[in-house]
Amino acid sequence: MSLERRYVDILTMGRSGIDVFPLQIGAHLEDVETFGKFLGGSPTNVAVAAARLGHRSGVITGVGDDPFGRFVTRELERLGVSSDHVVTVRDFHTPVTFAELFPPDSFPLYFYREPSAPDLELGEDQVDWDAVERAGIFWFTVTGLSRDSSFGLHLRALDHRDRSSGVTILDLDYRSNLWSGMAQARSRVAAVLSRVDVAVGNREECEMAVGVSDPEGAADALLERGINLAIVKQGPKGTLAKTADERVWVEAWDVDVVNGLGAGDAFGGALIHGLVEGWDLERTIRYASAAGAYVCSHIECSTAMPTQEQLNTFVETGVLP
Repeated sequence: MSLERRYVDILTMGRSGIDVFPLQIGAHLEDVETFGKFLGGSPTNVAVAAARLGHRSGVITGVGDDPFGRFVTRELERLGVSSDHVVTVRDFHTPVTFAELFPPDSFPLYFYREPSAPDLELGEDQVDWDAVERAGIFWFTVTGLSRDSSFGLHLRALDHRDRSSGVTILDLDYRSNLWSGMAQARSRVAAVLSRVDVAVGNREECEMAVGVSDPEGAADALLERGINLAIVKQGPKGTLAKTADERVWVEAWDVDVVNGLGAGDAFGGALIHGLVEGWDLERTIRYASAAGAYVCSHIECSTAMPTQEQLNTFVETGVLP
């Protein structure tokens, strides 16, 4: 970790690692012959997405003392994200995630994060708590709550956010194979929902969080838990966003889907952009949906995140640059 950390106004926390994606679309892993290696991990991708849109971003995460960990750190810097908050955890390897790509809507994931992953094993003395408190936007995910020690670390982060004037966002990002069961996940989400400003998830993730999958009901249930903005994504069926006094529905953008796995992270980076810029809710969600669609047209996630120029062109014309 750097002794003199650079200031960031967007700070995410959670998974980082290596995405290993097949270069043959529509093939099972046992039949794939060539793969691409990419920076991965949902909150890491969100930090990249925000950086590509012009924001100073960083990610609190852990990597192993191995070549993949060095790749994560190097690739973050190449893509414009501060690596100052990346911690080397020597007892665990940098995780690897494989995927299969069956467009338009089947993208099985295979996580290699056992017995644990560095991002779940950070110590309290390895986190810059001043940076957590100062950040204009702090983004974290449900996966970070899945281990006892990491859950405690996130609760401390929320203690610091209670003293912050910034916006705290929870990505419901539920991966069932990283939990002992849905009941455990729902219990831990319940412990943090009232302490965040925005919650983002798809229908299945909302059902995990509040027991409701219907978009309207899920958004209302999230608002009842004390958040200010609830966002329920439905892929090709569009996105619903609700506050206490506003409801916005945005249709999905029409693109040829190659890989849907990075859409939510691109959505997150563009959502952050809209919030920072002070846009109205409809414009923000439309822009975020466009970012998700843009990345869906690529195999990779992190390196497909659009710049402002690329995304603005897509929003204005509906044509991918």
